[in-house]
Amino acid sequence: MFKIGSCKLLITNRNKVRKINRAIKIRIYPDTNQRIQIEKTIGCSRFIYNCMLADKVEYYTKEKKMLRNTPARYKKEYPWLKEVDSLALANVQMHLESAFRKFFREPSTGFHASNQRSHRKDLIRQM
Repeated sequence: MFKIGSCKLLITNRNKVRKINRAIKIRIYPDTNQRIQIEKTIGCSRFIYNCMLADKVEYYTKEKKMLRNTPARYKKEYPWLKEVDSLALANVQMHLESAFRKFFREPSTGFHASNQRSHRKDLIRQM
């Protein structure tokens, strides 16, 4: 199930603006080919995110600078990435770039030693 939200502004008395949120639930029923394409897109997006992140981390530990890499560089090495929509891979790049920009804005955060799930499980076990 997917949720698509829309926002609407409503002007009340005395020129006060009030925000009203609406949500629409949509369920899709993809056929076999569409399901395969969706799974390929999600899998390739995950793969490209992990590859780009590993390269960025490696470059940062060596140079202490942010690496600017694109999904096109990986398409030469992995030709099966050409099967999915390039905009999906470009969105992955944008999300990774924004995460790295946030990391550079707040350098005190540092690299995570473990992911949040394992940390949360450890906290639950301690209770």
